[in-house]
Amino acid sequence: MNPWLPAAPCSTSTCIDPPVATVGPVRQVLRLVGAMIMLLSGVPVSFAARVFSTERRTRITQTWARGLLRALGVRVDSRNGFAFMGGSGSGAVSAIDGPDTGVLLVGNHISWLDPLITAAMMPCRLLAKSEVGRWPVIGTLATGSGALFIDRTRMYALPDAVADVAAALREGHTVVAFPEGTTWCGRGMGAFRPAVFQAVVDAGAVVRPMALRFHSGGQLTTGPCYVGNDSLVASILRVTALRDLVAEVTLFPPVRPTLAGIQARKALARLTEAQVRTSVTDSHRDLISA
Repeated sequence: MNPWLPAAPCSTSTCIDPPVATVGPVRQVLRLVGAMIMLLSGVPVSFAARVFSTERRTRITQTWARGLLRALGVRVDSRNGFAFMGGSGSGAVSAIDGPDTGVLLVGNHISWLDPLITAAMMPCRLLAKSEVGRWPVIGTLATGSGALFIDRTRMYALPDAVADVAAALREGHTVVAFPEGTTWCGRGMGAFRPAVFQAVVDAGAVVRPMALRFHSGGQLTTGPCYVGNDSLVASILRVTALRDLVAEVTLFPPVRPTLAGIQARKALARLTEAQVRTSVTDSHRDLISA
C-alpha cells in the first residue's frame, strides 16, 4: 500500500447512522436544484476572479461557499476550544494568543462538505489532492479559489507541495489541510501525517487545530460522511435529506513550534492530532453512554 494513500476502516454498511429527522421530497428537490445553480454559477465567477489577488479570490470563494451550504441545508456553528498542551510532544510547541503570520488550519476529515465549511468560515486556501484539480466543474472552482495541490501518487513531489504551502503561509494566507489523508466517519479518526507541518516550520508560521462534527435533529450524526465505497451522489442525497443539519467546528488556539526540523513537525502532528481526537471521540463516547 502506498503510505501516502491511507485507507480508513469505515464503510457505508457499518458507519452511517440512520437519519433522526428528514425533510420532505419537495424540499430535498429544491435543495438539489439550488445547489446545482450555485455550483454552475461558480464556474464563471471562478474564471472572472482569477484577475484578482489571491486574498480577494478567497473572499469571493467564502461568499460562494456560504451560498452553496445554504442551498444544501447546512448551517455552520463555529466555536472556540480550550488550549490543550498535554501529551507527547507538548514541550516542542508553545501556545500563542493570536497569529501574526500565516496559519495552517488542520482538522479531521469526514466529508466532501469539509472544504466548503472551512471556506465559508474564513478566507482560506485548500490543500487538495491533485485529482481534484482535474475534476469537471469542481477542478475549475478549486483552481480559481487559489487551492494548492499535492500529487499523493508521487512521493518525490511532496517537497514541492510543502514548499508551495510554506510560500502561501509566508504571504499571510490561511491554508487548510486534512493530515489524515482520507475521510473517516466521525466516530474515530486517523493519524495526522507530519509532512505538511514542515511548511509551518519553514515559514515560521503557526498551526491551528479544528475538530469537526455533524448534528442533525439535535443529535450527533455520521450521515454526511463520505467513506468506503460510498458514491458522491448517494452522499449528496443523504445530506440534502437531513433536517436541521449543523456542522459544528471547534477552533482551538494556534500553536507555534519551538524546535526545528523533523522533531518540530512530528511534535506539531502529535499535539494537534491529540487535541482533535479528544474532542471528536469524547463527543461520540458521551452520546453512546447517554
